[in-house]
Amino acid sequence: MKDLFVDYSGVRPRLDNGDMVQKVLARGGKLMLAETAFPKKGAVLPDHSHDHEQVTYMVKGRLLFSVEGVRREIGPGDSVYIPANAVHGARVLEDGTVAVDAFTPQREDFLE
Repeated sequence: MKDLFVDYSGVRPRLDNGDMVQKVLARGGKLMLAETAFPKKGAVLPDHSHDHEQVTYMVKGRLLFSVEGVRREIGPGDSVYIPANAVHGARVLEDGTVAVDAFTPQREDFLE
C-alpha cells in the first residue's frame, strides 16, 4: 500500500492573505484535513458553500460560526458539522484562533 505515512511538516500554506493562513495537514482516500489559523480578531470568513461535507474542530481561540443561518460561538474542543452545500461562514473573536477542518471528498481546489 502506498502513501500510508506521509510527512506534511514542510508543507507551505496554500493561502496566506493576512486574515487567514490555511494549509493541508493530511489527505488520503476521500478525506482531507486542513488547518486554518486566524492571526487577528475581527477577520471574517464570508458565507459560502461547497460540495464537500466538513467538520471543523476548534484548537484554540473562538469563532462566531454560522451554518444555514444558525449562529453559535465555538471555542477549544468544540466542533461543528457542515453538510455538503450548506451556507456557512465565521467571524474571528480572538487573536490567534486555530481550527482544523476535515473534508470529504477532498478539496481539490486546496491542491492548486
